[in-house]
Amino acid sequence: MELRQLQYVIQIAKEKNFSRAAEKLHIAQPSLSQQLSKLEQEIGVLLFRRTTNSVELTQAGQAFVDKSQTILDAVEQLKQEMDDMAQMRRGRLVVGTLPITGSHILPIVLPAFGAKYPQIEVVLVEDTTARLEQLTASGGTDISLLTLPMLDNSLAWEPLMEEEICLAVPPQHRLAGHSGRIAVSELKEEPFIGLKKGQGFRQITVDLCVKAGFTPDIVFESSNIETVQSLVAGGMGIAFVPQMLTRPRGGSFVPAYLQLEGRPSRTLVIARRKDRYLSKAAKAFIDTMHETVNRYAET
Repeated sequence: MELRQLQYVIQIAKEKNFSRAAEKLHIAQPSLSQQLSKLEQEIGVLLFRRTTNSVELTQAGQAFVDKSQTILDAVEQLKQEMDDMAQMRRGRLVVGTLPITGSHILPIVLPAFGAKYPQIEVVLVEDTTARLEQLTASGGTDISLLTLPMLDNSLAWEPLMEEEICLAVPPQHRLAGHSGRIAVSELKEEPFIGLKKGQGFRQITVDLCVKAGFTPDIVFESSNIETVQSLVAGGMGIAFVPQMLTRPRGGSFVPAYLQLEGRPSRTLVIARRKDRYLSKAAKAFIDTMHETVNRYAET
């Protein structure tokens, strides 16, 4: 059974005449008759009672027409919905994000995207680096904001921004007033505040210290970078933080921020599964991220 056969039956029922139906359908009358006979043989019931001057629906034919109209209407609605989504008048986009990145980048990206594409629903999934890689690889997100390096080879990525890593120390710390760059090796005896294991920036902290010849003494852990900064400001230790967190903010309970020798950095990327279709909505969101992040970096 084919959709065109449903259309044929509906048109014959409407015209009650094979010649007029064939004319409206732009096919030859013999072809229309053949298609109807083929369909009736396939389903095993007679759809029309043929007379000399007209055709009339049988009881089965009426039920067939009613169901066929519902099916064709649903197909048409589906076509319209797909067209709407293709033109981005509607749609749903699942975006994975790291807690640090999401709290500082997405607040400037989402309003810009929403203003351009108000009918696109954006669903945010916030999780650790390891979990986000798994979700992205399994199709649990359309795209995700991650940092390099990524361990899953099934993921493709494009760079979003390169961000310098800075040092946060308590306001009363011996280094707080230092005007130059600080060598990571100078921090060997310092207590560190770190994010919990599984978060990308936790690994960045460990890697920077190991590269400088020591393992950091992480005395407190948190899943929230804002809590890490508050603990630093309270004198509980020091921490590495992304540069985006060093921008001026209200309140007096904030750390002092210093630059590090060698200008260590992290690369934020937009990741997706390699074989996953990238929708127009996803492409538009990626473009919006690039535009807004570039403007943000210039301010």
